[in-house]
Amino acid sequence: MAREISLADVPGLVGQVLGISKWITVDQTMIDTFADATLDHQFIHVDPDRAAAESPFGGTIAHGFLTLSLLSAMNYDCLPKIREQTMGLNYGFDKVRFMSPVRCGSLVRGQFTLTDCRFRGAGLLMTTYDVSVEIENERKPALTANWITIVQFDPKDRPADA
Repeated sequence: MAREISLADVPGLVGQVLGISKWITVDQTMIDTFADATLDHQFIHVDPDRAAAESPFGGTIAHGFLTLSLLSAMNYDCLPKIREQTMGLNYGFDKVRFMSPVRCGSLVRGQFTLTDCRFRGAGLLMTTYDVSVEIENERKPALTANWITIVQFDPKDRPADA
C-alpha cells in the first residue's frame, strides 16, 4: 500500500486490507505503566509470581484495554496518510471482542481492513475498519473490533464526485 494517498482514492479501497503494522512487544514495564495510568492493578496484570501460581495464564497478561489502546500506534505505523487530511478523530468502536489473552512478552500487531467510508458534511470523511490484533504464534487474535474514525479536511479539497 502506498504510504500516502489522495482523499479521492479512499472510496475505491473499501474491502481491502490497508495495512498490517510492525510487531510490538508487550512487556511487563508496558503493562505496569498502563496499570498505573488506569488504576487497574489486578494481580493477573502486575504480579508475575502470583499470576504464575494462581491464574491459568502462566504469568501476567496485558489489560484488554491496553491491547485496544495500541491500535493508535499500529494505525500510525501502517495505514497510508491521506494527503488532504488536516486532523484525524477517533469516533468510536463497535463490536470490540477480547478473544485471547496477551501474555507478558508477547508480540502483537494490527491488521486494518477498510470496510466503509462516507463523506459527511463539507469537510469530513467517516471511515470504518475491521481491525484485529494478532499475537505472534497464536491461532486466535487478541481482539477484533470495528473502528470508526473521522478524517477532517479542508472543504475545498473534497472530491468533486463525493
